[in-house]
Amino acid sequence: MIFKAFCLVFVAVCSAHSHIPVHFEPLSQEIIDYINSLDTTWKAGKNLEGATTPYLKGLLGTFLEVPNDLKLPEYVHMVDELVLPDEFDGRKEWGGTCPSLNEIRDQGSCGSCWAFGAVESMTDRICIHSQGKVKAHLSAEDLATCCSTCGMGCNGGYPIAAWDYWKKTGIVTGGQYNSSQGCQPYKIPSCDHHVKGKLKPCGSILPTPPCKKDCISGYSKSYDDDKHYGKSAYSVMGYPQQIQAEIMKNGPVEAAFTVYADFPSYRSGVYQHKAGAPLGGHAVKIIGWGVEDGTPYWTVANSWNPDWGDKGFFKILRGHDECGIEDGVVGGMPLYK
Repeated sequence: MIFKAFCLVFVAVCSAHSHIPVHFEPLSQEIIDYINSLDTTWKAGKNLEGATTPYLKGLLGTFLEVPNDLKLPEYVHMVDELVLPDEFDGRKEWGGTCPSLNEIRDQGSCGSCWAFGAVESMTDRICIHSQGKVKAHLSAEDLATCCSTCGMGCNGGYPIAAWDYWKKTGIVTGGQYNSSQGCQPYKIPSCDHHVKGKLKPCGSILPTPPCKKDCISGYSKSYDDDKHYGKSAYSVMGYPQQIQAEIMKNGPVEAAFTVYADFPSYRSGVYQHKAGAPLGGHAVKIIGWGVEDGTPYWTVANSWNPDWGDKGFFKILRGHDECGIEDGVVGGMPLYK
């Protein structure tokens, strides 16, 4: 309950935008019509009927207010020595060698976004810094269920603690639900998040599976031998140029932000908060940046499967700390055996 209190306090503070109407219900036709009437930088669309506000809040499992004892050292780049391009896309830069850059995972009916944003970025970085020689698909299952210092699994956690756990304890490999890929596949099944797609609709938030320090039957390595570690874990200074430098030099980063009632209806364009009250904290992977019709944006991978948004990705306003997304960026470097 203490963790949830931290999150709710932060969300209440960062939602203090008196000029933005907050009475809209998430996923309602009213909020979709309102967004599309504004001629703003993004478009909303009709989504899955029946998803409740409590479900959406449960899906957003990132605690945004970080206790002092969990904070990491801050990494600062000498940006004056770098030439930052107007556009950068990690999929174009590394995707041919490292397929994980093109991947969209699915957290299912579980508030484990904090774990997904972490292992997705770590997976990319292991491949990038090994120049494609090591393709270790890190397990969200292992991180979400076994990291007791990170939070409460499906009931939320701290991205910053996930990176510290990678450095101190290590994380094994694992694919998506019912996959034979890796030591510990994710046990919670994929589902349709807010859109009518190919999967079953998501239900209520599920309990966190138990931590099991062993691999699935038939896997070639032991749990301990399969672990991959971080060499370092750090926060990235919350300035756009610092975040750009970190992504361009070291790979995708994990970022946390406040989700408002209009975000689940995102379909295309550059998202910026225009309507609705805060729902909770969410963690994602930033893979690049660009400019669309004069509006600067971050390119972001979500963990609500490829049927959501723009094939699982979305763009969000860059340079204005939109919904706090530039204020909680974390990363780290992989350690090779």
